[in-house]
Formats: sequence, C-alpha cells, structure tokens
Amino acid sequence: MKIAIFHTALDNIGGAEKVGLILARELNADVYTTNIDKGKIEKMGFADVLPRIFSIGKIPKNAPFRQQIVLLKFHFLNLKNKYDFYIIDGDWAVSGAVKNHPSLWYVHSPIREIWDLYKYTRQNTVPWFLRWVFDVWVFLNRYLNIKYVDKVNILICNSENTKKRIKKYLNKEAFIINPPIETGKFKFEKFGDYWLSVNRLVKHKKIDLQLKAFKNLPNEKLVIVGSYEQSRHFLEYAKYCQEIKPQNVEIKSWVSSEELINLYANCKGFVTTSQDEDFGMNVVEAMASGKLVIAPNEGGYKETIIDEKTGFLVNNINEEKIINYIKIINEQIKENPTEYIYNCQIQAKKFAVRNFIEKIKNEIKKYERL
Repeated sequence: MKIAIFHTALDNIGGAEKVGLILARELNADVYTTNIDKGKIEKMGFADVLPRIFSIGKIPKNAPFRQQIVLLKFHFLNLKNKYDFYIIDGDWAVSGAVKNHPSLWYVHSPIREIWDLYKYTRQNTVPWFLRWVFDVWVFLNRYLNIKYVDKVNILICNSENTKKRIKKYLNKEAFIINPPIETGKFKFEKFGDYWLSVNRLVKHKKIDLQLKAFKNLPNEKLVIVGSYEQSRHFLEYAKYCQEIKPQNVEIKSWVSSEELINLYANCKGFVTTSQDEDFGMNVVEAMASGKLVIAPNEGGYKETIIDEKTGFLVNNINEEKIINYIKIINEQIKENPTEYIYNCQIQAKKFAVRNFIEKIKNEIKKYERL
C-alpha cells in the first residue's frame, strides 16, 4: 500500500513532527509538507526519511499568513490515484482531505489558537489594537476547520484529553492511539547534577515559571532544550526567556538526537509546566530514561504519569511548588533510586513505537474492509 503523510511544516521539529517522521519511516510513506529544514531533521535522527520528504511550496514565517497559506496549499493539493491512503499529521494540513481520499487525521489537538487557547492567545500574543482582526480570523478559520474535518474519513487522536476537545469543538468522535515513543533509544545512566526541561519556547508552555523557580534554587541547575520557530511571537518569548534566565539555567536551542538522549540519561529529573498539554511525549521520554517527572495535574500528563510513582502531578503549578517537589525528588532518589527507575521505564514501555504502528495499521485495514 502506498501511503502519503501531510504535515504543516518541517522547519521546527517537536512532538507532532516526530510522529509524522516515525510514521513515514515505519510505513515507508512519503511526506508532503511546506518548509523543510534538512539539518534539523537529520539532527533528530531522521536522515533516512529525508529522500521521501517533498515540499508543496514555502510559507511565510509569521502568523496569520503562515497558517492561511498552509491551508490553501493543502486545499489545492491533489495526489489522486498516486497513493492508496493519506495520513494527515498536521493541524493546518487538514484541508488536504478535500481532494485526497481515503484519509486519516492523527489529531494532536484541534487547532489550539482558534479553539481551547483562543482567549489565552488573544490576551497574551495579539497586540490589543489587532484583537478585532484576530477575532475575525478566528471566526473564519473555525468555519473552515469544521468544513475540512468533515472531509476526513477516520479520526484518531493522541489522548483522552484531545478526544474531549474534538467532541467539544468539532462535534466529532475519535479513537485514541497514544503517540509513538522510541523508548528503546532512551537509557538511564545516572542521576546527574542538573534537571532537564524539553519544550517549544512558546508562552503556553510557561517556561518562565521554571526560570523563576530556579532563580530561587541557586544550588540546582536546569538545562532547557527549547526549540522555537522564527516567527515574531516565538522570537519575542525566546528573547524574554533569555533575559530573565538566571545563571544556573542553560537554554539550548537545538540539540541532536544523541545529545538529547544523553541529557535525559544523565539528568536528575524532569520538569514541565505546559498548560493543558495534549499528550506530552517529553514526559514519556524522561520516564523511558528512568527519571521522575514534575508536571501540572492537567491535560495529557494525567494519562501518562502515575502520581507519586513515576513523578508528581501538581495542582495549580507555580514557582514555589516546583521548588518543593524538586526537594522531594532529591530526597526520594537518595532513599530508593532503583524502584523509581524501574517504575518509570515500565510505564514508558506502554507507549513504544511498535504498539502505535500496529494500531494505526489495524485502523487502516478496518477502513479497507468497509
């Protein structure tokens, strides 16, 4: 079976992009996208997939032109009769379902800036004098989003949290298949002298909470692996993080797959502060490395972390609570480190790539039999 994968853009590699690239590798599929950064794709360990990645045209760096041109390009993309099946792995690429059938949309989340994070984005990212323009843009794209989703044949999502959003905002039912984690690549080496955080540098990830917490933890170190796009609001937040960063925090913009694995393997523990995370592949990677996780008690984290066994789910997370749980984990890994390593790695194995691919293949086969 010949399969094509649609992804919004591959010039910034995060969790959603990893899923698309793993799908391409495991299904021997071609990838259609817009902007491509070959260096970043190679760094993340997907050089073997590069020959099968094709651009349908470049897009601008900044919103809203970036998103609208993606939507238009995929709307007019017609690969009819070239492939047997199409998998949509990017939220703005869903318009690719108009002319390409049968299709499966793997939903990381309904487009957050027009749905669940609409108010947050309006308040924290959009200048006050442009908010009326943003409102019109959101109204238009909500209409288009619902229209394009109707063209999709199968909806699969990454978590119970995302499933609820799909029902709430798009009035659709979706089947859950948790995203693939390359658990076999991750390892435990030691509890080192630094904590780790791996996220996009974007406001709703709330990296500033981590920076403020570690400012009050002068004897601890934090390494943040924070990728970001080159659009205005990403750059502004990245600059802000650099400005408030205390001396005991290091922000790495881009690291290779090998360096990331080593950072996980040798950190003391993992910290994340993302608001209502869709799933949170980073916390599973941390657990696969035998490390306890500090995370908000919300979103997808509630589906991956076993509270007080593989980490701590924190209500209304803030700087003071991050500090408190760092102290707790410091004590616990001194008392019984082996138990926590075992618990974390066993939990992470539930999300292995093999399980994900088998379930995706089964869903495609079910559709073929209809």
